[in-house]
Amino acid sequence: MKKYISECIGTAVLVLVGCGTAAITGGEVVATSLAFGLAIIAMAYAIGNISGCHVNPAVSLAMLINGKMKAKDFVWYVIAQIVGAFVGAGILYFILSNTIDGVTGLGTNGFDAQSFLGITPIAAFVVEIVLTFVFVYTILGVTSDEKKSAVSGIVIGLTLAFVHLIGIGLTGTSVNPARSLAPAVIMGGEALAQVWLFIVAPLCGSALAAVVYKFLNKE
Repeated sequence: MKKYISECIGTAVLVLVGCGTAAITGGEVVATSLAFGLAIIAMAYAIGNISGCHVNPAVSLAMLINGKMKAKDFVWYVIAQIVGAFVGAGILYFILSNTIDGVTGLGTNGFDAQSFLGITPIAAFVVEIVLTFVFVYTILGVTSDEKKSAVSGIVIGLTLAFVHLIGIGLTGTSVNPARSLAPAVIMGGEALAQVWLFIVAPLCGSALAAVVYKFLNKE
């Protein structure tokens, strides 16, 4: 139970800080990228020793495929992450609704008119697969060696930051189905209509990363 609670807390912090920065700054690239990256670094060292700090269904899927977690844990991790995402997005919604401008956004993802560069759905799908592959593959690599454990949180956080640097202008950068789902449900409209892509594509990218990593590191 401690693992699941930790995942819930970690995901809530990620969504509150990351999506909150995106909403407050209007999606300013550097600020939002750093917010997501620093949130992961903080949570990695706060809850990493309890749950591994997945805070992302895509990361948990890769761990499941590579045999690093059981199916039962995977299900409860994902549930905890989704609940945490809604907690974080809910807190953010409450805070923004009590400001002068009100709620103008919650850092939702999108394509076509919902994307800063107007990216097409197919291209957005490819972007999310590639960025999730890079992110998850890095996690698998850095967490496979205990000698790297002291710096793994920093490496993972910086990797999340740099995939955001390129992805924000394209899709808003998901690479995390829970992070995308909660803000989309709360905002509704086009964000909710398009959220399927930001659930499916990151999971595909994660599965691909897990399979490639297992193949390349097979003895």
